[in-house]
Amino acid sequence: MELSYNNVLVTGAAGFIGFHLSKRLLDMGCQVSGLDILTPYYDVKLKENRLKQLQAYPKFTFFKTDLADRQGVDAIFKEKNFDVVVNLAAQAGVRYSLTNPYSYVESNLMGFVNILEGCRHHQVKHLVFASSSSVYGANTNMPFSVHNNVDHPVSLYAATKKSNELMAHTYSHLYGMACTGLRFFTVYGPWGRPDMALFLFTKAILEDKPIQVFNHGKMKRDFTYIDDIVEGVVRVMGRIPEPNPEWSGDHPDPGTSYVRYKIYNIGNNNPVLLMDFVTAIEKALGKTAKKEFLGLQPGDVPATYADVDDLIKDVGFKPGTPIEVGIERFIAWYRDYFNV
Repeated sequence: MELSYNNVLVTGAAGFIGFHLSKRLLDMGCQVSGLDILTPYYDVKLKENRLKQLQAYPKFTFFKTDLADRQGVDAIFKEKNFDVVVNLAAQAGVRYSLTNPYSYVESNLMGFVNILEGCRHHQVKHLVFASSSSVYGANTNMPFSVHNNVDHPVSLYAATKKSNELMAHTYSHLYGMACTGLRFFTVYGPWGRPDMALFLFTKAILEDKPIQVFNHGKMKRDFTYIDDIVEGVVRVMGRIPEPNPEWSGDHPDPGTSYVRYKIYNIGNNNPVLLMDFVTAIEKALGKTAKKEFLGLQPGDVPATYADVDDLIKDVGFKPGTPIEVGIERFIAWYRDYFNV
């Protein structure tokens, strides 16, 4: 793949997606700066072990900096002169946002302004930023399309991600910045987050503890394997968004704009019933789960399903790793990492 970028900032580099993306870019020969503050939202040791792998590359530089530290972030932009910035740092998690709202405001809003300002003042060619499938909120029109209105979030986490999209559009309008937002759909795979279903279920089943199955198993998720997410991000990084000549203020299209701004879904385009997901884990582990069935949790949506037509049309890529394959790879990593 032809590189239109060489010097990249990845924020959240010790995180799940940030680690995999940084590794892929380093393998491609890019100079990568990773920014992370290593928050204790989940096991810091896991983040440190991801980081160790990246620090083995001579072209990787790590900055332990808080996204919300305005001077600290600006100093990194001044020093490094980035071509492309990929903002993956955020306070993650829907349920956590019900009890810790301020951490979302600091990371996802204040932190994002610092990234926008850094890009604006230091002539970054392209800002690619993580949004989330959670922005679809109360939408029930499936599959979720970037051309649908998303004004009804059902968690503060989703509201902050929608805010990022709005803020980026404003900077595109005011300063001509090229900005692309990516709505990720339930990402899973090796080195994944311990607060996510696959990790929680695997751990519980191996320890003979019951798993919590929400919405009585009637949830559907567009589970997307990490390598597919990274492939999508890398392809989008090399594609500067162009203004849509057909965009009209009379009928505004939320997914494109009259400025250099674009939104893509990156999802598997194949929603899986939660119970089928559990069955695939049981099969890979060779062990049956004890199940505790619970109702739908506040902030959760019953189903997600990504329309990826724009991604296919613009960058020629469609995620497609089957969950059986992805789950097997995760469990192989889990057994190796935890020595079980």
